This record gives sequence, C-alpha cells and structure tokens, in this order.
Amino acid sequence: MEYINLIQKTIDYIDAHIEDKLSVDTLASIAGFSTYHYYKIFSSFVHLSVMDYVTKRKLQFALQNLTNGAKIIDIAMDYGFETHAGFNKAVKRAFGYPPSLYRIHAPKGLPPKINLVYLRNNQTGGIIMGPKIIEMPSFKVVGYEFKNNLKNVLRSSDIPAFWAQRGFDDNNCEEKLYQQLTPLKHGEYCICINTNMDTDDFSYLMGVGVDNFDKAIDDMYKLEIPAATYAIFTTPEVQEENFIDSINGTWTYILQQWFPNSQYEIDESKFDFEHYDEHCHSWEYDKVSMKIYIPIKSI
Repeated sequence: MEYINLIQKTIDYIDAHIEDKLSVDTLASIAGFSTYHYYKIFSSFVHLSVMDYVTKRKLQFALQNLTNGAKIIDIAMDYGFETHAGFNKAVKRAFGYPPSLYRIHAPKGLPPKINLVYLRNNQTGGIIMGPKIIEMPSFKVVGYEFKNNLKNVLRSSDIPAFWAQRGFDDNNCEEKLYQQLTPLKHGEYCICINTNMDTDDFSYLMGVGVDNFDKAIDDMYKLEIPAATYAIFTTPEVQEENFIDSINGTWTYILQQWFPNSQYEIDESKFDFEHYDEHCHSWEYDKVSMKIYIPIKSI
C-alpha cells in the first residue's frame, strides 16, 4: 500500500476516535511504521506535526459542537481541556480567533477531513481569495439594534445573511436612516454587538456611517468604531439568488482556511463588520457582492 494511503488511514482513524486520547505511537502502529518514521512521513504529507493536526481536528469538532448549542465548559472537558479559559486559548492559538467569532459566523457542517489523494490530484496552485490589508481611522455609525438569540436562528451561518435577506427591515429602517441622517456616502454596516456566549444572546446592528451623532434620534443606536488594521474580504460576484450563499462561503473561507494559515489573529478589542454598498444592488449590477472587515493583529 502506498504511503499516502497509510497516512490517510490514520487521518480517518483520528476522526473516528476524535474524543479518545490519541498518541503518535498508536497512530504509527495503525500505519505500520515506527514512531519516528511515521512522524516524518505524516509531516511531509500534511505539513503539520501529528499532534498539532490532532489538536486542530479536535478543536474543529469542538467548535462544531459549540454551534449546536453545547456549553463551552462541557465541550472543553469532552475534548481534553480542563478549563473554559484553556479551551478559548487553544482555539485562538490554533486558528487566530476566539470561539465566539466562530459561534456567530459558523459555517455549515464540520470542516471536512484532509483527503490526501484528492489534494495530490487536484492541486490548484493558488489561493482562492485573498484579503486587502489596510489601516482604517475611527468612524461613527448610527443605526437600529435588533436583539436576538442564536437558539432562535435556524442556523448560525444565517446570521451574516440577515441584511442580505432584508428579513428584519419590515419597519423600513433603511429608509428611515437615510431620511433622518442624510449620510454623504451610501452603504450599510452590519455589526454583531453585545454578544453573550453564556446565554447566546446577541444584537445585530444595521446602520450607516455619519460624521457625528447630532441627527440621531432616541430609538437609534450610536456606535464609534475605533481605528484598526483590517483584513477586507470581498465576496465573489454572483447572481442575486446566490448572494447569501456567497456570504456564508466567504465566512467559511475566513474561518477554516485563511485565519489558520495566516500570520494574523483577530483583534478582539475591535469590531468585525459587513459592509453593503451599491455593489449589492441587483438593479445596478448584473452580479452582486459585499465586503467583510476583520480587525487583525500580527501573531
């Protein structure tokens, strides 16, 4: 049997026994190699050490459990982390962002395990999408706050699509914002705020950029976004009927591919947000897109 198939056998074993205590010795025995030989071969195929891969895979399963409503402390114990804080640190160290970001923008389903034969036969030779890294000064947003709970959302991956679906704008909030605030630039900011990981409560702020808060009325929410370094991701240009899928797909790429392989982690002291400008108007463009802004700092 080819080496690639023997290593794949252990990758499959890791997924099947993800909550077990796994060791390099056990996996080497399954592959039929000495521990030293297995360690070298595995790293050459996967580009991670054996136990680094095991840890990352356990964390991916754990994060998926989190999106299904399990409590962080229970997940931490199930996957071998003694404390809530230890689990949080492990996730951030492995992927560059905290569990809360994944919980809010969770992709559908478990990230697929590595298929070495597929990767060997289907090398693309390039990155699917890459962000633009910029420094942005602080700016002000005024909008409406929509309170919700993740348990009331069909899928947590639907959260980025709230604005795209216009599902919460029955009260003509967009029209009210533009009439009251008369912003100089068109574009709506959608920001998850006041997230509580213990209760799954969160608010979704839909607003527009303003120079000051003078025109804001009592029922509007005022927020100042601090200066930050941002990675800006533009969703693929698609037909309107595929817009929501393109937003969710871009979040999947950010969480499962870009962050884990970048030299950055999320700056939790800042806000991530989505920005919908005229490029999401199907009456102006044949294909639509929007931008996702992620505050980052170097690891």
